[in-house]
Parts: sequence; C-alpha cells; structure tokens
Amino acid sequence: MALFVQKDGRKPSPFAAALNIVLVCAVVTAVFWLSLAIIDIRFDFSFLPDYRKWVLRGFGTTVGVSVMSLVLSLLIGVLAAVGGSSRVLFLRYLCRGYVTVIRGTPLITQIYLFYYIIGTAWGIESRLLSGALILSVFEGAYICEIIRGSYLSIDETQLEAARAVGFNRSQTAKYVILPQMIARTVPALAGQFASIIKDSSLLSMIAVVELSQAFREISTSTFHLFEAYFTLGAIYLCLTLPISFASKRLERRFYYEN
Repeated sequence: MALFVQKDGRKPSPFAAALNIVLVCAVVTAVFWLSLAIIDIRFDFSFLPDYRKWVLRGFGTTVGVSVMSLVLSLLIGVLAAVGGSSRVLFLRYLCRGYVTVIRGTPLITQIYLFYYIIGTAWGIESRLLSGALILSVFEGAYICEIIRGSYLSIDETQLEAARAVGFNRSQTAKYVILPQMIARTVPALAGQFASIIKDSSLLSMIAVVELSQAFREISTSTFHLFEAYFTLGAIYLCLTLPISFASKRLERRFYYEN
C-alpha cells in the first residue's frame, strides 16, 4: 500500500514514483487502443518516410518562428511592463490597453486582423515574418503580466532595507529587484516558450507551412487523417516536454524562502 499512497511531508520513493507512472501510462494506452479497437481503426504509418521532407520543413519552420517569437515577445513584454508603470499617462494607458485587448481576444482573431489588415496596409508580404510578429504581440502581453507580477511580488520591506543602507534607485534595481525578478520569471518564461510552440500551430490559418499545415497537407494527400495528427501530436510533445521539464527544474533551482 505504501507504494501507492504518499505519506504526509514525504516524497515518494523513486521505485514508487516509477511504478505509478508506468501504471498511468498503461491505463491511458489501454483506453486509447481499446477505443481504436471498438471503432475498428488500425494505424498505418508506412506513408511517413515518403513525406519526410514535408515534415522536416514544417518542423524547421515551427522551431524558427517559435525562437524568433520568443525573442521579440520578451522584448515587447519588458517594454509593456515598464510602460504600464510609467508616470506618463498616455504610455501607461497604451500599454495596459494593449495587454487587456490581447489577453481578452482569441489568437485566431488576431491572426486574421493583423495579417489581412495591418500586414496588408504596411506591405508585410512574408507570411513567416507576419506569423512571427503576430505571435510576438500575442505572447508579449502574457510575458508583460509575468514580469509585472514578479515585480509586485517583491516584498516592500526589501526595498526599504535597500534605501536604509544607502542604495540609490539604480543600485536597488541592480542588486535587489533584478536578481529576484530573474529568479521568479525564468521558470515562467520557460513554460511560456512551450505555449509559443503550441500556439504557432494556428499560423496555418494564414498558410504558414509549419508542422500543423504540413500534416494537414499530408493527411489530405494520403487520407491517413488519424495517423497524421497522431504523429503531429507526438512531435509537439517531443518539443514541449523537454521545456516543461526544464521549467520545473528551474523552479526548483530558483526557489527560496523569503
């Protein structure tokens, strides 16, 4: 019984954790394959080697757009967080309005509006660049809130202590605020990168040939719908699971008691 029940305040042993993970995987796999058997579906992945170039092209596009969006969204998020705390009312309301509108509307709506209206008006013809910019604007709003929440979580007594020892504003930011904000934002940003990878799938709506679009074309050509999307999900898991594990490790690495 001790292998299946966690005692208060104690971590499960490695063997107990491994055993329960195996059981979970076995149950999920059994339910999935039983469902396939009930509706009489048999997977056939023999077509995949013939479309490896399509898969590799979509994979490269997804990774490239995600990395580009991560850098740009981080920059946008930092600027929006700083602007949202500005004493200049126009700048403050602009940044707060941006965060409110972006977080309050679905990404697919933003993709269509930004690409077909703003992109067309400003002559942005590259679908890849448009997709990266759209993702950056979308994710930047969430990164802004991550940064703002990290700053607000800093105890006011620490800022008072910094003033008491004679730190000026730049020293307080460098030695007190910035180290704590990095510790609190890095794990969340790692998780946000996983969200960027998944959200990039919606760029297929404007014909960016990333993973989702590539597998949509493959399923149309081969009529192997279930196999194509099963493989697509597996590839996304291979991309996002390492980031999720890294995020958890970073949380443990930077966690400390106040």
